[in-house]
Amino acid sequence: MTLPVSARRAGALLACLVLAVVLGGCSAGPGGSTVRAAQFPWSAAKLTNAILAEVVATHPELGVSRIKTIQVGPATAWAGAQRGDVDMLSEVAMPNQEALAGKAAERIELVHETYGEAGQGWFVPTYALEPGQPLDGLRSVTQLNDYADALGGRLVDSDPSFITTEQNTKRLAGYGLDLEQVTSSEAAQLAELRRSYERREPILVYLYHPHWVFEEFDLTQLEEPDPYQPDCFTTGNGACAMPAYAAWTASSKELATTSPRFHALLGRFELPLPDIEVMLKAVDVDNEDIEEVARTYVAEHPELVRTWVG
Repeated sequence: MTLPVSARRAGALLACLVLAVVLGGCSAGPGGSTVRAAQFPWSAAKLTNAILAEVVATHPELGVSRIKTIQVGPATAWAGAQRGDVDMLSEVAMPNQEALAGKAAERIELVHETYGEAGQGWFVPTYALEPGQPLDGLRSVTQLNDYADALGGRLVDSDPSFITTEQNTKRLAGYGLDLEQVTSSEAAQLAELRRSYERREPILVYLYHPHWVFEEFDLTQLEEPDPYQPDCFTTGNGACAMPAYAAWTASSKELATTSPRFHALLGRFELPLPDIEVMLKAVDVDNEDIEEVARTYVAEHPELVRTWVG
């Protein structure tokens, strides 16, 4: 169902007001300031913030008493950053959020890459590609119309607020694919993937690294005929590969003055991709508490933490 324009605008306004109320007003807590952090609605973002919060809690010399988070989509988060309601954004997806970051560049700066070269694209279960199976012979995204019936005519996408959801809309049109783009939430998307996998049925799904699914399921990424180009999803027709994903931390320019040691930590903060996917499986599959997973990781990697703290 498509909401009227007025309803969509009202919803966007309400989201912005919620962000301003919850994050508004940077305050100093005992032993240091409170850093207001936007938290994107995917698990790696929550985990990254939890790790940073644990480091802050165990290193008072950083001058930050706590990290206060609210879960918001990228567009709302960056709008808050432009207004000065946000001190930090972790797990900033680049180049997906490059345009949003550019609009907020007067107040917010990209500080450091947490990890890079993380692939993203369209995946199918490997079993469905085996000889005699419904997707036998499928290798490239350009073949998908020939397998549309086997796939139920659908691309199972993720959260509508993701920049990648917009990119996938353009990719479907650019490749001339007769597939419905199904979006809801990442949790619903992954539940559908699990059901299909348990029944050994074919499914086409958008996914990205780092993610626990690659620890849990055997998936194959479809080949792309054309590499990613920076203008592909702006002035181009969208018929290109998705860019390799990189995650950055970003902060307000004021943070370097108000919390210089914490800001310096962000400039050294890096996480290995394999470590992230192991932790994501613990959180999303094994249902371990995300704060406890972060606490254990920090405790078991003192040398890495020392390189962050400096």
